[in-house]
Amino acid sequence: MRKLLLVVALTTVLGIGSAPAQVYPSRQITMVVPFPAGGPTDTIARVLGERMQALLGQPIVIENVTGAGGTVGAARVVRAAPDGYTLSVGNWNSHVSAGAVYPVQYDALKDFEPVALLTSAPMWIVARRSLPATSLRELVGWLKASPREATAAIVGVGTAAHLCGIYFQDNTGTRIQFVPYRGGAPAYQDLVAGHVDLMCAESSATLSYARSGAIKAYAVLATTRWSGAPDIPTVDEAGLPGLYISFWQGLWAPKGTPKDVVARLNAAVTSVFSDPAVRQRLADLSQEIPPPEQLTPEALGAYQRAEIDKWWPIIKAANIKPE
Repeated sequence: MRKLLLVVALTTVLGIGSAPAQVYPSRQITMVVPFPAGGPTDTIARVLGERMQALLGQPIVIENVTGAGGTVGAARVVRAAPDGYTLSVGNWNSHVSAGAVYPVQYDALKDFEPVALLTSAPMWIVARRSLPATSLRELVGWLKASPREATAAIVGVGTAAHLCGIYFQDNTGTRIQFVPYRGGAPAYQDLVAGHVDLMCAESSATLSYARSGAIKAYAVLATTRWSGAPDIPTVDEAGLPGLYISFWQGLWAPKGTPKDVVARLNAAVTSVFSDPAVRQRLADLSQEIPPPEQLTPEALGAYQRAEIDKWWPIIKAANIKPE
């Protein structure tokens, strides 16, 4: 009996016979993208996932879970086990504005663990090629003098394009009729065709149209000029200071994910972004990588909170409702 007790005690102390602790990651990781395949956020997720799986030693699968401004995909991650095997790759729409527009059952700040800010591209104000204004000031003058209400394309209600348009008209004393589209591609096609007058568009997605002269670009909605089109002035330079909005992506895990797992994921993202080949690939997509001090989980959390604090009052004041 004494020998048996001694064996049991040693087994307990040394962990003999018990399941060894698994080192993260030990199996496949799923990145949930709350938008259709082929869009900017999906593309960034695939670039990131391809390199991260080599660093982490496990496959990373991209799962597109669409609907309700990105909230369906976000909710999928909130409900997942907080073990680092289900992650959320979202953007300004899904992790900032959607929570104020759609009746979600989660809190965008409290129910996620920030991992890392990913890439960004500024929004900019563009218009149909035939619109007579040649500068942002002239555009505002044209809108005020126009005998009809101008039209602006938006990709769904409560999106970055929509909020940018509301902010623009409120700060210029103009009136705009917003025309919703189900995706960026048909909105850009109608802008090129001249069926709508203008748009607050994601710069990286419409750069080729501006470069070819199919549309006009008036101003980048940022404090500094954009590397993708350095000849286009900022809104400050163009005469409408303060209208800043960036279309950015981030990586989150479910609330409660262990800190060491979050740290491992963050280190993988940082390593991917230090790779010259990745940096060039993202530059080719007109995406900007944050500086190192903005790549921490704490930096993403603070940035997301600041964005929500800025835009939610505007969304509420505009009484924006789901389509």
